[in-house]
Amino acid sequence: MGFRYFLIKRSINMILVVFFTLVITIAILGSTIDKILINSVRYDAVNTLSQSKFHFQSLKERQTYVANQIALNIKSLGLDEPWYSPKRFINTLVKIVTLDLGRSSFFTTDSGSSKVKDIIMERLPKTILLFSTSTIIVSIIGIYLGAFIADRSGSFADKVNSFSAILSNSFPSWWIGMLMIFVFAFVYNIFPARSTPMSSPSDPYYIIDLLYHMLLPLITLVIVSISAWAYIVRYYLIRIRHEDFIFSKKAIGIPRRKILYSHMLKNAAPPIITSVALSLAASFGGAIIIESVFDWPGMGKLYYDAIAVNDVPIILGNTYIFSIIFVVTIFITDIAYGFFDPRVKIS
Repeated sequence: MGFRYFLIKRSINMILVVFFTLVITIAILGSTIDKILINSVRYDAVNTLSQSKFHFQSLKERQTYVANQIALNIKSLGLDEPWYSPKRFINTLVKIVTLDLGRSSFFTTDSGSSKVKDIIMERLPKTILLFSTSTIIVSIIGIYLGAFIADRSGSFADKVNSFSAILSNSFPSWWIGMLMIFVFAFVYNIFPARSTPMSSPSDPYYIIDLLYHMLLPLITLVIVSISAWAYIVRYYLIRIRHEDFIFSKKAIGIPRRKILYSHMLKNAAPPIITSVALSLAASFGGAIIIESVFDWPGMGKLYYDAIAVNDVPIILGNTYIFSIIFVVTIFITDIAYGFFDPRVKIS
């Protein structure tokens, strides 16, 4: 019952955060969203007419018909009312939630669709693939490397890792990315300079081509993060190493390796899981920089390009999706933390 109540409370908090995020977004960009949706209505009216079999006696008759259809659709959607009216507000809220933000003026999908929803849904899996894969690799290696170093605190390996953690965090990720491109794409010609695959998505080898182009940004993300991750794990394990229950287990003869990788890591799991989740959420936030440097065809690159040409529908859609990703990540973190630490559920 305690965990169920904890889960319900966190779910309500997540819904409220998303709701108020949308409210603030609508309040800031209400009039701009209106213009976007009205332009979308006009586009749909003209496009529907062009695909129909209607015949008009004159151009004026055709223009009158289109104008009447636009006015009818605008009224049915509530766009004839101000954005802050209840009907209009709810309609806009639903539009953002469903990514029904009209069409982009500058971008299309590989299949030629200019709908904002289609464009974002095509790019989103690639961003998730890159940053989720890098976070998983960094977490696994960092946990075991951090445990190895924690067991040898003060050794040469510990000092090297501490220095590497400071060094890797002292340089901006985009600079390291450009350096990796220069070395491995231009000097040694191991990886392509651009991470956008040249093959078509309909090509049976497209997935292999995509994964190959993903290797250089993936390696860069791992290199940038691995030392800092190991240092974080080392910090949590060293704190637990001096607890009384660890001395007790050593006294009864439990092997040192089992104490380290079983008991110490298990007790350090809550803060480590929190760090993993927050790192994943932060990596999505930094996607715009990494993807732009490597030209990876994900949401970050789309966001960067949309800002450059002021494509408001794409900017709104990306902002909403990144907000959802962050909130859901924090929600999963809360659940995991509550599962591993019963004290959180009680509080």
